[in-house]
Amino acid sequence: MYDLPSEFPEEPGLPDEFHDLQPQLLSRTLRLTAYSQENWFTGTDLNVYYDPTHVLWHKRPDWFLALNVPRLYNGDDLRMSYVVWQEQQPPHVIVEFLSPKTEREDLGRFYRAQDRVIDPRADQFPPPLAPVNTPPSKVEVYEQYLGVKHYIVYSRYTRRLRYFQLVSGRFQEQTLQAENPRIWLADLDIGLGIWQGNFEGVPSAWLRWCDRAGNWFLTDTEAAQQRAERLAERLRSLGIDPDDID
Repeated sequence: MYDLPSEFPEEPGLPDEFHDLQPQLLSRTLRLTAYSQENWFTGTDLNVYYDPTHVLWHKRPDWFLALNVPRLYNGDDLRMSYVVWQEQQPPHVIVEFLSPKTEREDLGRFYRAQDRVIDPRADQFPPPLAPVNTPPSKVEVYEQYLGVKHYIVYSRYTRRLRYFQLVSGRFQEQTLQAENPRIWLADLDIGLGIWQGNFEGVPSAWLRWCDRAGNWFLTDTEAAQQRAERLAERLRSLGIDPDDID
């Protein structure tokens, strides 16, 4: 990890504000009952190095979850990248957020013309130059090199959620409800859906984890606020105004 580059400024699809906030919500609402929080890692916009024979080849998922790895690199440091042949565990879940520059790469063979992301600023973005000695595409890497069990793609422009599950070594798109689409990851006992709400002061349609019944998991901040509200109600029931307590 210390020897490989952690930044490629020329890479298309560098994060905007949505790409900063949405991964935070995914990480802060993740609940895995079968795993300790010290036994998984969630990465945001980190280089994932996947082929030891081509050590500079990498992909940069918007968000991913790796299981059975320590929260800290070697147990004592923050990760600058994720080197699969050192970690010995590929990402288990990868989520990509579509943008005009990355949609074809994110969807690969599943891309259709009707999937095109329409952005009013699109004419400001020149097409990227094709690199020489092109490495495998993103879908090929996630499917064939990493064997990612769950590949999820979301467009904030169209609010469309798509789910590709690894079946016999190949991604197969799973049918979701058109209205209120939800994904259920049975091996993790957790669901993912589109939540219309306010996160960090921004009202939008966000991806968020939920239980089987569709109840949204709370962030740490929301849980603390909920506890404070319950305590305030309890004090009021005892005739104590919580606003009078210093």
